[in-house]
Amino acid sequence: MTDARTIKAGVAYALSGQQIWLTVELEAGATVQEVIERSGILEKFPEIDLEKQKVGIFGKVATLEAEVKEGDRVEIYRPITADPKAVKRKKAAPAKKPLAKKPKEQKAS
Repeated sequence: MTDARTIKAGVAYALSGQQIWLTVELEAGATVQEVIERSGILEKFPEIDLEKQKVGIFGKVATLEAEVKEGDRVEIYRPITADPKAVKRKKAAPAKKPLAKKPKEQKAS
């Protein structure tokens, strides 16, 4: 049970084919970094690098110093491995069809 001095927040991290959701209870006024550290996710996934990876609250990028409120979902974003613009161009490009050969016309003799 939370009182006026504590909050509950979630921490979400997704890998290819795996999603992790942890709930943390801590003092009101806690920061994104404190929520992440208290969750224990950094020990479970040592590849997470908070100096390089972006974090957010409910899908909006936030700083590690941002204050977390009751019920917030803190998210740790994976590094981008493909250029989003290139992916979009590839999806938007029409499929190239091989050119059909025209049948040879025969001359009447």
